[in-house]
Parts: sequence; C-alpha cells; structure tokens
Amino acid sequence: MFNIGYGTVKDFEGFDASSDAQTLYNAMKGIGSDKETILDLITSRSNAQRQEIVAAYKSLFGKDLIGDLKYELTGKFERLIVCLMRPPAYHDAKEIKDAIKGLGTNEKCLIEILVSRNNQQIHALRDAYKDAYGRDIEADIVSDTSGHFKKMLVVLLQGTRDESGVVHADLVEEDAKELYAAGEEQWGTDEATFIMILGNRSVTHLQMVFDEYEKIAEKSLEDSIKSELSGDFERLMLAVVQCIRSVPMFFAKRLYKAMKGLGTADNTLIRIMISRSEIDMLDIRECFCLLYEKSLYNMIKDDTSGEYKRTLLRLCGGDDDLAGEFFPEAAQIAYKMWEISAMSKVQLKGTVRPFVGFDASSDAKALRKAMKGFGTDEDTIISIITQRSNEQRQEVKQVFKSLMGRDLMVDLKSELSNNLRRLVLGLMMTPAEFDAKMMRKAMEGAGTDEHSLIEVLVTRSNQEIQAMCAAYQEAYKSNLEDAISSDTSGHFCRILVSLVQGAREEGPVDLERALVDAQELADACNDDSNAMETRFMSILCTRSFTHLRRVFQEFVKCTNKDIEQIIKKEFSADVKNAMFAIVRSVKNQPSYLADRLYKAMKGLGTDDRALIRIMVSRSEVDLFNIRKEFKDTHDVSVHDFIQVLS
Repeated sequence: MFNIGYGTVKDFEGFDASSDAQTLYNAMKGIGSDKETILDLITSRSNAQRQEIVAAYKSLFGKDLIGDLKYELTGKFERLIVCLMRPPAYHDAKEIKDAIKGLGTNEKCLIEILVSRNNQQIHALRDAYKDAYGRDIEADIVSDTSGHFKKMLVVLLQGTRDESGVVHADLVEEDAKELYAAGEEQWGTDEATFIMILGNRSVTHLQMVFDEYEKIAEKSLEDSIKSELSGDFERLMLAVVQCIRSVPMFFAKRLYKAMKGLGTADNTLIRIMISRSEIDMLDIRECFCLLYEKSLYNMIKDDTSGEYKRTLLRLCGGDDDLAGEFFPEAAQIAYKMWEISAMSKVQLKGTVRPFVGFDASSDAKALRKAMKGFGTDEDTIISIITQRSNEQRQEVKQVFKSLMGRDLMVDLKSELSNNLRRLVLGLMMTPAEFDAKMMRKAMEGAGTDEHSLIEVLVTRSNQEIQAMCAAYQEAYKSNLEDAISSDTSGHFCRILVSLVQGAREEGPVDLERALVDAQELADACNDDSNAMETRFMSILCTRSFTHLRRVFQEFVKCTNKDIEQIIKKEFSADVKNAMFAIVRSVKNQPSYLADRLYKAMKGLGTDDRALIRIMVSRSEVDLFNIRKEFKDTHDVSVHDFIQVLS
C-alpha cells in the first residue's frame, strides 16, 4: 500500500548512540534546555536509532530519556518530541488508547490508523497495545464502537488482507458486480458484502475492481458509498477506498483538513508527520501539491510556530514549491487521476430549475406589488426570482413591461441596494448579458481583475463565448477582443484572445494525435520560456477538453511529471494562472469552480463580485456539482460557508 524508501527521515550516517545520549543529557542539564539541539538531533535520526539512544541514555545516566524530555519540554513541542521517541507500534497503540478512553470516541483517529497500516503493522500494533496496557485492543474497540462501523474495524484489526499481489481476472468482475448489487442495484444496502470485499481483497485486485465498478455503475465507488452508507461507517469505507487508491493521497487530504480554517488539529498533524516520516512523506508532499497548489512545507510554516514548527518542517523535509521534485508514487497517482478524469461520466446538475405552474403575469404583478409604496418586500422578490429559470425570468421581464409599462430592471435597481441589487440584477440578465457585464467590470477602472477574465473564458463553451461577445458588442458598442487586447499584454493577452474566439475544438479524443500533443508539450519543457509558453498555448487553448484529458495523461508517461507541476514551476503570474485554470477545468470543472468559490469567501473580507458571478452563472449549469466538490474538499457545505458570512 506504500513504497518504503520515500521517507524524509533516514538512518544517520556515522551514528553513535552513546555520543547522542551524552549530547541530549548536556542539552537538558542545568537551568533551561537547549531545544534547538534536541530537535536537531532527534529529527535527524531514524526511529530505530532513537531506540538505541534511549537504551544508551539509561545505561550511561541511569535515567529515562522520555521522562527527562517530558520534564524539560512543554506544550505541543514536548508532545511531538516524546511521540518521536516511541517505537511506531507503541505510538499507534497510544493513539488508539487515547481515541477510545474517556467520554466519546475519536472515530477519525481509529479510521486513519486502521485503514492505512499493512498486516505487519497491524500485528505489531496489537502486540504493543497488549504489552503497554495489558488489554486486548480488539476487545476495547468492540466495547467502544457499534454496528457496521465496529464490524469493519474488527475485520481490519485481523491484519489478514491478501498481500500476495495476485489478481484473478474473473473475480475482479464478480466482485464489482457484487458491490453494485449490494448497493446501487437494490433498495437498501447489503453492508456485509462491502465489508467482506473491501476488508479482505488485495490492493492490486481492488484497484481493478474499482475500475470495473465504474464501468458498470457509471459512477465511482466513492460516490456510491456516499449515497448508500452514512455516518462513521460511510467515513470508514471511504477511507478504505482512498487508501486502496493511494495511501499518500489519503494522508495529503488528512493533513490539509488538519490545518485549514481556524485552529489546527495538532494531534492529527503530529500523528501523520511522525508515522509517515520514514515511509512515504515525499509522496505525501507531492500529492499535497497536486491537490492544493501549495506545498505541505509552506502550509505547516503558515499554520504553526516556534520549535514545534521547526520540528515539523524537519520531518517534512523540504519545500516542493522551491524544489520542483516529483516522486515515483506521485507520478503514478497523477497518471491515474487523469485516467479517472477521462473515464468519469459526470452528470452536471444545476440548483435552479423551471418553476412548475409558472405564470409570468402573476409573477410580474407580485413583483410590482413588492416594490410599490413605502419599503420593499425583499423576501417576495428573492423568492420569485430565485425559483424561476433564467428563461422564465426573461418572460417575466417582458410581461412586466407589457402590463405595467415599466422596466423591471430599472425598478429593481431603484428598490434594492448593494450586493442584493447586484445579485438580483445579475439573475435577471440573460447568461450572455451577465457574462458580458462581468467581463466589462473586470476591465473597467484602475487595475484589471485577471482572475475574473480567466474564470469566465476558461469555463464557457464555444457557444456561450460567442453569445457573450455578441452581448458585449450590443451593450457597450465595442469589441470584446479589442477591449481585452487594450487591457492586457504579452502571452497572457494572447491566451485570452485565443480563448475569446470561442473556437475550441469539440468532439472525442484522437488517440494518435493525443500522443503527438503530449510529446510536443514534453519537448516544449526544454525550450526557453517564450517558446514554451507559445507551444503550451497552441495546445491548451485549442484542443477539446476530452482530448486534453488524454494528452495530460500521456504527458505524465512522457515526462514522469504532472502538467500542473510543470506549469507551476515554469510559468509565472497571469500566464501561470490562466494555464492552471485550463488544466484544472479540464480535469474537473466543478472542482475548479468550487476552489474559486472558497477563495472568494475565505480569509478577511469577501470577494462579492466573484461570489455573485459563480452563484449566478452556474445556478442552472453545475452548481449542484460545485456544492458537492466544495463539501468533499473543505468538509463544510457552501450553504453553511455563506451563512457564516451573512
């Protein structure tokens, strides 16, 4: 389930346990302690070497090293250093014990440890728990959990997963069909089938089962689990699937969730950084960059402080934003991600649909009544406008003028104010008019909102771009391409001008041409920056999204690197942002827009224009999908995130 050898902490050359024990003793004697020496020494020794130091310390000084460290150090730094001094199995045992003691259970900790350890580690954990606490770990977990969640934990605790690597082709299809029959195909769910197959089959076998399942169900097993299961059992089974796909990717997501938002889940952060530092931290770092466009090193740096931060950074091992390294596991993961992206058949769903029993005259009268006299009935306006499709709103607008001899847009503009006015007026425009206005707003006044220009041009179809250009010409009596050309420059301008043609190729992938394009991009990586940008633009701005998915997949084969990593390393400023947006949109457009939504709302202040633009333009297209991606990535719903802002 992971590759040994891609850790950041290795055996120290020229290791001398007695010398290290003496150094640590000197660092702690007298008043105060030399924390820098302690963290430097402990993080540069492997766990096996640390155990030798513990033994040497007791032989030389007749004292317990862990006891002395606990006495001399404090807070999170003390917790981190002490945890580093425990053997891995005993560290896992302590974490499990802490997760189930007292009132309440830390189910996430149980899930994380038991789904990510191999058979040997599980057996070592059971023995360590028995030795440390004189109790049976299975009995303690059984008494503290219940239902299908408990049953699956017991299966994982046996440490009997098939690790032979042998795959029986006929059993792959059979297991995929059984999983489908146990969930999607029937009313209710046969949880026992999920437990039996996911808890026992080999990693290689299950990876093939997942691919076969997607062909049968036309959706990923993760999506089926989310719709069929619930609560802790759902979280456990999702974690099992994620670890089967990629343990480093699983931990990258866990680390991100431990640090994002207000506050840090320090226990989770410490546990993962220690347990993976000698196994696959390099892969986790790379997966982190693939997912979050930021290095793990920099996120730790921004989220922690003092000796605690310095120790974690030593375990992290380096800043990928600077190094630009790419490791074998991450290359395989990147290839698989593009393969899954190419195979996935995502049904896009909006959140606003045509209103059943729609009556334009009735709506027009209700809106007029809501705006007559003193005060404005904002609730009625919001209720009507947000529950009608755009096509129905256009009809209401027309009928309003016929019945009242008034312009509904003018009345709304005079009656409403601030962001509510901008939002309602945006909803009352046609999609093309709204996009044209957003482009205009992005370029008017001092400064240019480059992110807005990129977002709109990257996520619209040829037809939508052409309609937007026509609406821009109609509204502002000028050409959108000319406006972009006068407001931007260089390669960034050329990218936007290429996109605004609305002439991206359409249709299925051409495999032979995809291989040629992938090699063209690979060769371009050896060009100077100007030539490289030109060659990248000629492919990224013109090929169909379906075609580009295969191109980016083959690019990983050609270079052992992911296209996102190359863009991040080789390009800069607006060119990088535009290229990145294209790639992210090709991979998963709802995910890209979910990220844009998150960035519009996180931190101090809200980018209301971006928030309004996305909510209005995607409400009838794919806002349902965007909501799902937002929740999956940030563990909070768009609804709750917006509610916090109001």
